[in-house]
Amino acid sequence: MSQVRTQPPRLFSGLALTTALLTLGLIVFGAIVRVTDSGLGCGDSWPLCDGRILPPLDNLTAWIEWTHRLFAALIGVLGLATLVAAWRVRRLQRVAFGAVVAAAVLFMIQSSLGALVVVLELPPTMVALHLGTAMLLLAALLVPVVVVRFKPEARGQAMDHVTMLIYITTALSFVIILTGALVRGSGATLACTDWPLCNGTILPTGQGHAALIHMLHRFAVVALGVALVLMIWQIIQAGRDRALRRVAIWAFVIYLAQAGVGAIFVLTQAGRVWGATHVGLAATTWALLVVLSIMEYLRSSTSRQDTMAWQSQSKIAAN
Repeated sequence: MSQVRTQPPRLFSGLALTTALLTLGLIVFGAIVRVTDSGLGCGDSWPLCDGRILPPLDNLTAWIEWTHRLFAALIGVLGLATLVAAWRVRRLQRVAFGAVVAAAVLFMIQSSLGALVVVLELPPTMVALHLGTAMLLLAALLVPVVVVRFKPEARGQAMDHVTMLIYITTALSFVIILTGALVRGSGATLACTDWPLCNGTILPTGQGHAALIHMLHRFAVVALGVALVLMIWQIIQAGRDRALRRVAIWAFVIYLAQAGVGAIFVLTQAGRVWGATHVGLAATTWALLVVLSIMEYLRSSTSRQDTMAWQSQSKIAAN
């Protein structure tokens, strides 16, 4: 009987992880759509492609945009399956169930924004909101994955300055993603053609709004680097779980790769491969910091009845 009861949590965990990984892939695919200028590959029609179910075989940009839509539809199907699995285990883990419900709402918002982006012909603000919602969707899907799989070494410890630093660093990484989308959407990608300076200056105050937007994004990236170094140092000093230390270090490693690829992207005059890679690494940094924040929340939470019940069921299933 216990085996039957523990199958849904295991299925739920696998579905949530698969959907989260595919959402990360969708974000990268969205970057490919942008760097190949395929956002209007199907014109301003949605959900059809220029009024057709399938785009013309000789229209590459239309196929890129159409494949992106199919990718999103696949995630929608898996997300629905995850929601059904979450409903079956809602009494074991209310936090995880609530996160999946939030993910379902975010997916509907994300799909609506995607349609508006196409119909309104790629307004910069809508493009940034579309990407930001995708990142929040990814975060919501990561909550049940971490809650199921992470077992803190120390329970019930109160929040402290390290906790707040982790949360602030995670929020900053989200802001950087939004400023990056603003750089792309406002046409400021090559407003600064060198790196790390902007056309030979630190503050391009006389070079127009595009250059200022571009440098604002770079300053935010530098701020995230400083925050990450400080966060890792504080995590180690505070003696946090080994799992938290490993995730924090990996987030910093991916951040360094992202910053390096961002520089290459500028120096190669917005090379498409580097642009898509840059977004993918930024999304991965965000995902790791979200995971770190969830782990820290579980470690510092004083009310742990749901988590302990869930992990008790998972331990029975493993045995």
